[in-house]
Amino acid sequence: MTLTQAAFPNRSILMNTMLVLAGSALLAASAQVSVPMFPVPMTLQTLVVSMIGLAYGSRLGAATVLAYLAEGAMGLPVFANFSAGMGPLTGPTAGFLWGFVGMAWLTGFMVERGLDRGFGKLFVAALIPALLLFVPGVLALKAVTGMAWQAAAMVGMVPFLLGALVKAVLAAMAIKGGWTALEQR
Repeated sequence: MTLTQAAFPNRSILMNTMLVLAGSALLAASAQVSVPMFPVPMTLQTLVVSMIGLAYGSRLGAATVLAYLAEGAMGLPVFANFSAGMGPLTGPTAGFLWGFVGMAWLTGFMVERGLDRGFGKLFVAALIPALLLFVPGVLALKAVTGMAWQAAAMVGMVPFLLGALVKAVLAAMAIKGGWTALEQR
């Protein structure tokens, strides 16, 4: 069971829509907390994607990220540095942006399969998909820029590994705190 399923056991279409909108808004805000690096900026998006997957589950988590990508594709400035349009979805960061869908889905899937409670389980459910995000991220970075594999890994993965670990810890702590608050209610 996910945190949102426990908090809202009789979720309606309206409630799911509100959760998707809230999640995509939080994801858009997290994209603006950015350390400019080229060609991939360091943002808080992976933290929020992990939290969405941990709290929403696989289907609602993936739907939330897809809504975020659609908002950006339609021209809303939701991507890093208030960018929008198809450029970010086809450029050097495309693998990360599209990979967020799989990351949210896999994180939610792991939660739905029993990694839903306790810091350790939540940490594993957040960390593994976050590390797997580097696969499409580095692949697209190499394909779009023509960089060698080592260069693509050096700019698209290595600087972000410690951050992935820290963000998995923070996501697990936040969702564990949500469960604790819900149980005390």
